[in-house]
Amino acid sequence: MILGFSFRMAVSAGVLCAAGLLAVVPAAADVSGRAEPSAPAGPRAAAPHPSLLHRPGTHVRPRAGVARLPEVSALSWLVADARSGEVLAAHNAHRRLPPASTLKTLFALTVLPALPSSVRHTVRAEELRGVGAGSSLVGVAEGRTYRIADLWRGVFLNSGNDAVHVLAELNGGWRATARRMQAEARSLGAHDTRVLSPDGYDTPGQVSSAFDLAIFGRVGLRNPDFARYCATVEARFPGGGGWSYAIHNTNRLLSGTRGVKPYRGLIGIKNGYTSKAGSTLVAAARRDGRTLVVTVMNPQQGGGAAVYEEARSLLDWGFRSAARVEPVGSLEAPRAPARPGATTLPAAAAAAVPEEPGSAWTEAGLIVGAVGLGAAVVVLVLRLPVRRSEGS
Repeated sequence: MILGFSFRMAVSAGVLCAAGLLAVVPAAADVSGRAEPSAPAGPRAAAPHPSLLHRPGTHVRPRAGVARLPEVSALSWLVADARSGEVLAAHNAHRRLPPASTLKTLFALTVLPALPSSVRHTVRAEELRGVGAGSSLVGVAEGRTYRIADLWRGVFLNSGNDAVHVLAELNGGWRATARRMQAEARSLGAHDTRVLSPDGYDTPGQVSSAFDLAIFGRVGLRNPDFARYCATVEARFPGGGGWSYAIHNTNRLLSGTRGVKPYRGLIGIKNGYTSKAGSTLVAAARRDGRTLVVTVMNPQQGGGAAVYEEARSLLDWGFRSAARVEPVGSLEAPRAPARPGATTLPAAAAAAVPEEPGSAWTEAGLIVGAVGLGAAVVVLVLRLPVRRSEGS
């Protein structure tokens, strides 16, 4: 069999087939794949660089007419919108300091989901070993039976380290609970926190930050049990033999004791004090549909009430100014960047996306088909027997 065209002609024909289709497709792809015009830029300023809050000093981005920040003596503080996670203002937000009992917010986040509140437990002597000297106690006694909910009220209201020890033992032990708390902090993007004593007792090397504590308080409020316990002002604690006694929340901004006026709209969260940490506080309040979370760590002036009064002034400023400042950061954990070539949809979800007529998927198919057609012609010709003519 003698073919009437040469090998070069066959290759050229295949290439021309592909080129012909490719010449048509780009115009259609340009029309159907064109992005919608972006919305005009709003009045908000550009988002701050993620590292801004890691820089020392005070950070706030006010618009015109915003009230000045109050005078605050704390070594570190932060004001954030609990719903969005936007940080409205902060001072030394990532400075690592001893957290005292505000670390119990992380303890609760970690352990609350693992222990049903209605379960009853009789305390054993070994569960109370290791409670630090000078710890705040709620009065947990060996041999006495408590509901898990009783112990949690002892943690949130009286900051009872004895109750923390019992709950930690029920959660797998003291060290295991510390490891789980550490893992929980990392999962939330709280990288300033190092957990060594789950109750917040002064331990060399144990630290957190205003930023991390605000994360713990904000996430905790999403748990109904956490939110209920941290907002409880007074409760009864079992004393044995059917007798009980009153316990009161030591967060004076909530309970209004010892010369501190209660803050209108306050919904918790947790206070703390040790000789090394000074006074610490994570507080949240809700007004007119907005919830703010504030952290204050170790005020340098004003005595024992200073942590509450400085938190009060920051909350007041936040409610007045929240709509008129640009955020200086976010409590949301940054998402890991997508790997090159990875789809942003799960495979099943991607397969379920309907193909629209004339979409970029259709054009891609035409392109592949055109190239495949050209290649097929070349392969076919190469496999055919060919008799060369004289002189070729």
